[in-house]
Amino acid sequence: MGGTTYRTVAGHGEIAFEVRGSEFIGYVAPVESVETAESFVEQIEERHPDATHNVPAYRVRAGNAEEAAVGFLREYSTDDGEPSGSAGKPMLNVLQQREVENVAAVVTRYYGGTNLGVGGLVRAYSRAVKEAVDVAEIVEERPHERFGIAVTYDDSGTVHGIIESEEVEFEAEYGEDVQFSVRVPIEETDALCDRLQSATSGRAEIDADVDSDADN
Repeated sequence: MGGTTYRTVAGHGEIAFEVRGSEFIGYVAPVESVETAESFVEQIEERHPDATHNVPAYRVRAGNAEEAAVGFLREYSTDDGEPSGSAGKPMLNVLQQREVENVAAVVTRYYGGTNLGVGGLVRAYSRAVKEAVDVAEIVEERPHERFGIAVTYDDSGTVHGIIESEEVEFEAEYGEDVQFSVRVPIEETDALCDRLQSATSGRAEIDADVDSDADN
């Protein structure tokens, strides 16, 4: 944990298998915040409203940009009705052992009529996350943050060109003025903001507190 890079998953992973009649479906996804992690969990729950259990676990860089940069982690899991310690905790343990961050996992179970016991459940839920992470693939990433830029149409071309030249992710929304949402490696934020302010003679309104994340 910490440092200038960290391990996460490259994309979504999904696997399925059966154990003594019970079907287990494992899902993992890269997430940017606690809010997006919880949103992912809700999406899986909505996909499987008739499941016996939808068990979540996640590890997310949280706090402000400085805390996210050094690896301040929020970890969460619950058993969602399975015996205590048999599902959520083993899932979280897999994420910890793989040393992945900004990752959410959900394992859906459809009960097949045969009790698996705590040991059997631990193995099944752990396996589901391990295999889903393998499908998603682990990658190295740098902590990022998002911030907003508001400019007039006269300055929008200049700002657009600078952002494109930096080869960072961004979205633009055109209304009464132009709103850019930019995602930048944390260590590059100050330099980019200075460049934008200089190019627009200070006219660009920059909100550097929009969000911080460490997603790929």
